[in-house]
Amino acid sequence: MKKILAVFFTSILGGVVTLGIYVFFIEKPVEQIITINKESPALQVVESIPNYNSPDLVLAAERTLDGVVHVKTSFFDTYTDYFDPFGFDFFWGFGDSNKKRDSYERNASGSGVIITSDGYIVTNNHVVEKAEEIEIVLNDKRTYQAEVVGTDPASDLALLKIDDINLPYVIFTNSDVVKVGEWVLAVGNPFNLKSTVTAGIVSAKGRNINIINDKYAIESFIQTDAAVNPGNSGGALVNVEGELIGINTAISTQTGTFEGYSFAVPSNLVKKVVDDLLEYGTVQRAFLGVTIRDVTAELADEFKLDDLQGVYVESVSDEGAAKKSGIKPGDIILSVNKVTVSKSSELQEQISKYRPGDKVVVVINRNGKKQEVKIELKNKKGNTSLIKKEDESVKKLLGADFKNLTSSELEKLGITNGVKVTNLESGKLMKSGIREGFIITSINNKSVKKVKDVISILNQLDGGVYIEGIYRKNGVKHYYAFGI
Repeated sequence: MKKILAVFFTSILGGVVTLGIYVFFIEKPVEQIITINKESPALQVVESIPNYNSPDLVLAAERTLDGVVHVKTSFFDTYTDYFDPFGFDFFWGFGDSNKKRDSYERNASGSGVIITSDGYIVTNNHVVEKAEEIEIVLNDKRTYQAEVVGTDPASDLALLKIDDINLPYVIFTNSDVVKVGEWVLAVGNPFNLKSTVTAGIVSAKGRNINIINDKYAIESFIQTDAAVNPGNSGGALVNVEGELIGINTAISTQTGTFEGYSFAVPSNLVKKVVDDLLEYGTVQRAFLGVTIRDVTAELADEFKLDDLQGVYVESVSDEGAAKKSGIKPGDIILSVNKVTVSKSSELQEQISKYRPGDKVVVVINRNGKKQEVKIELKNKKGNTSLIKKEDESVKKLLGADFKNLTSSELEKLGITNGVKVTNLESGKLMKSGIREGFIITSINNKSVKKVKDVISILNQLDGGVYIEGIYRKNGVKHYYAFGI
């Protein structure tokens, strides 16, 4: 028995010794050690457990798919051919006398977002701008003919209407609170293939890519890496709750297909445009009356600025809202109604949410000191009047704005009445040969005293227009005519 116990304890002792030798001399113990270097805190390492859980986007898709529609448009274009049965024109060049003009139907398509249960739909202006007929196809294949309620080329948005009730729709949310890195879905209905969904994150906000061809263009896009291809224009960009944060509008590409970046008009701007089109038939655009620049390192160095925050005011217009409220060149605008702005596009976006006559609180940095400035926003003419739809239609047709003349200006010109042509661009006036600064004194022999007279006279015409007036420099009467 003693021998057995001796062998037993000897075995145990041998095992312990062997284990000790293995632990201390062979096996390298695995330890998690976090070393804190008090002298170099930047070198501290904190280990964290990675989270591999992806966001659940199913709910967002379910809430959105049926509210996104296919928009199909048709319009007629013209082409010119030559009617030359004997071939003389080929040899002798008889020119326009033998031209034959004909038209043919063309089609375009995109997506749209139903925003009310009674059939109001938002899409891009470039999807419907030439349309003579618009067909809407729902996700369940129901089809409707749509009417254009209004358009806003400056934001590339359009509002359509179909006749039905109890339609599925997508609800708006506040795009100001959207964060970079947030998950989003891009939902479109391209080529009548039923609604499709792609996922990504918000890559940036306040992007200006100079894609909208309009004098008063508003570009402050939400940039995302969710795939958006042709046919998705006018579709929805939604958050993980299925709430609308933008209208997909453009992609950055050199091939015509998606290459990693897409851009959406923020929902707050969309809602403002929609509200204006519903209430006034046209967009009421407010202006600060400033020229601005982004604060860059070079600008900060040039003007001895302490940091790169805000938007730099380069100049203020004499009749603008900013000057009247005390803003000066050199001021730096930091926020509008508590929304921080760090670049020009963000400032334009915030101001675009308001109408002439609205009051906003702007925080500025002047010589290193912050202060609040209360501003009553104005329209592009420098007053707080709202624009009527018929006024905007006439101005769009003519391609110009108009300005009333003061009594002293009339006296200097040696006339008793007239309005000045301003902001001249492509339209009937430019095509007829009228130059900016022309003073219109009469239209079709009817005296023009105020801007409202131009609108009133032209709204009653259907045919030829005969304009009489002078230029400021020489005072010689000029006459122009064109058809409407």
